[in-house]
Amino acid sequence: MTEAISVQDLRKAYPAHVAVDGLTMSVGQGSVFGFLGPNGAGKTTTVRMLLGFARPTAGTIAVLGQTISGARDADLARLRGRIGFLPDVPGFYPWMRAADVLQFAGSLVGVRGSTLRSRTEDLLGLAGLTDVRQKVGGYSRGMRQRLGIAQALVGAPELLILDEPTSALDPIGRKGVLDMVSALRGRATVFFSTHILSDVERVCDEVAILDQGRLVTQGTVDDLRQRYGGSVRYAIDVDADPSQVSDALAREPWAGRITTTETGLEVAVDDLVVARRRVPVLVSQLGLGLVRFEQIETSLEDVFVSLVERAA
Repeated sequence: MTEAISVQDLRKAYPAHVAVDGLTMSVGQGSVFGFLGPNGAGKTTTVRMLLGFARPTAGTIAVLGQTISGARDADLARLRGRIGFLPDVPGFYPWMRAADVLQFAGSLVGVRGSTLRSRTEDLLGLAGLTDVRQKVGGYSRGMRQRLGIAQALVGAPELLILDEPTSALDPIGRKGVLDMVSALRGRATVFFSTHILSDVERVCDEVAILDQGRLVTQGTVDDLRQRYGGSVRYAIDVDADPSQVSDALAREPWAGRITTTETGLEVAVDDLVVARRRVPVLVSQLGLGLVRFEQIETSLEDVFVSLVERAA
């Protein structure tokens, strides 16, 4: 796959701390790429360097085939014309309506006439704002984020960089933004920087996990689950006190770590076949009713917590 972004040994040091330390990663063209890390991991600093707003202390960056390091201002300006960017809190003139915002943004990047009118109509539809007549000053946070993505797309960029696009949104606002990001797959490369794991798990093809300025790992969500998921776990809920089940499981050679949940138990197992047969038998022998017994799929959150704790 052709690389939209290639970063090699990237470092950004400030007098008081190192924000990015030896980062190497690549982003495939046309993918939705999740750039994941806790607050303060160096995500926004990396985004600023990708856009040419901050100069790296060391290392190289290539975006859409253009090397950033040492590039002239004119070359950076042309490159930015091929990139759409949404900051974490986009700002708009409050007296404008959505169509006005897109028309204005389009004129700034050289899109005019019937092309701009057609693109405005398409992007308002993509953002779910076609029938919204109120001024932007009265928009909810989710509406503003969707409009911000539409504005970033008005120049038909090859690369869209989103910095924390769902931060502080309610569930409805988050769903609207994520649906919009999903719809862009294959139309543009999307670089999605966030600390919200469930959002990445839902929309991203590939993920890079950053912690304390360093790359912890990179791969597809399924690949990371398989590599770092650990033991298979089962959820067990019964219709009475689960402590009896916990004691019985502790004596089974195939049962590993047992944890208590709000509704029952979770147990790590070494032998799936034996576990499936023995758990119903054990519960029955204790005279209890089995309410729930199912395999728990390893989540990206499980992988993330494990890797960050291991790196620390």
